[in-house]
Amino acid sequence: MIDRSTVAALAGLALAALPGLALAAAPNDATGTYLTEDGRARIRVEKCGPQNTNLCGYVVWLKVPLNDKGQPRVDFKNPDPKKQARPSLGHQLIMGLKPNAEARYAGKIYNADEGKFYDVTMWSEQPGELSVRGCMLGFLCGSQTWNKVTDVVPGQLTAATNQPGGPRSDAEWQPKPAAAKPAGGKTTADKATGDRAAPPPSAAPAEE
Repeated sequence: MIDRSTVAALAGLALAALPGLALAAAPNDATGTYLTEDGRARIRVEKCGPQNTNLCGYVVWLKVPLNDKGQPRVDFKNPDPKKQARPSLGHQLIMGLKPNAEARYAGKIYNADEGKFYDVTMWSEQPGELSVRGCMLGFLCGSQTWNKVTDVVPGQLTAATNQPGGPRSDAEWQPKPAAAKPAGGKTTADKATGDRAAPPPSAAPAEE
């Protein structure tokens, strides 16, 4: 005869085996500053996004920060003409990766050498190491291992992101300022609507 505790245990195992019901494991902490495998750059990886659950990364040091003319390198191959004059040092290359079902971070990475974006997956299995797997066309993939560094070398950006002396995030990943409220405790939008209930959100996409 099977007792109730055994039945409960078996039921739990059965539920865990059903697709979509088991809770996905959270990725290991991947934040920190890393030296790329070729030693050409240091990348600061940190949490970002509205809920601080995405992963962004910035170039905070370049082995060769100047071009052949002795001027700071710029992102001249960027597909966005507005970004082609921005300094290579400090630009964002890891674009808000999201945790996936494999307990890794996945999304897009920007390669300034080519001015192109690629699919990328990042994860940390060993302390002090970040595995980086980039793919082109979904199947031509290559992997690197970046090693965490804790020292600061000459020319490295050390200030907080979007602060003087720090890297700069792309516009879509910059923190959104909170709406300021006047002394009365209501925003301009609150005053415009008065005490009326807010209408339900529209199903149509907002115009950009």
